[in-house]
Amino acid sequence: MSKAIIGRKVGMTQIFAEDGKVIPVTVVEAGPCPVVQVKTVETDGYDALKLGFLDAKEKSLTKPVLGQFKKAGVRPCKVLKEVRGVEGYKVGDEVRADIFAAGDRVDASGVSKGHGFTGVIKKWNQHRLKETHGVGPVHREPGSMGSISDPSRVFKHKHLAGHWGVENVTVQNLEIVRVDAARNAILVKGAIPGPKGSVVTLKTSVK
Repeated sequence: MSKAIIGRKVGMTQIFAEDGKVIPVTVVEAGPCPVVQVKTVETDGYDALKLGFLDAKEKSLTKPVLGQFKKAGVRPCKVLKEVRGVEGYKVGDEVRADIFAAGDRVDASGVSKGHGFTGVIKKWNQHRLKETHGVGPVHREPGSMGSISDPSRVFKHKHLAGHWGVENVTVQNLEIVRVDAARNAILVKGAIPGPKGSVVTLKTSVK
């Protein structure tokens, strides 16, 4: 059975294994996540759990969103997310960090860091043009846009300058090194998407 939880990325640190090896880990403040709604095939066309995360003030929520929490009888939350493939919960239950254990494999999903408007060298790792006489001042430009007469346009998907980051990213098959249920903390080996303080979702790995 799949397991999933919503958390907040605290940051990275390192711990020492029993054999003395240093393990880089990302600390995730995971849950507790109240179950706001249980979706089923009969009523909604698919199975899913709607989880909440991070307490919120009632005045900061719209009436439709606040109504979901009042109907479920749970505290208002800032974050609402659906997770699929998770069973065995009913409305009002809480999903906590101790559903996972050390050694479990998870997929971590989040929104990547934003880098603003960037050029082709930084965004796509393209080469600079030559620094010799006669080339400038176009040393960091993207190069040829294509033929003039045919096709008389720039092909789609050409790597050009633009906004970089703020995309949904999933890193698969990461190992959970340690779970601290008292602090609602999960230590995941390696890096996960997003800046510090961003919301992430940990789910049982599909691979």
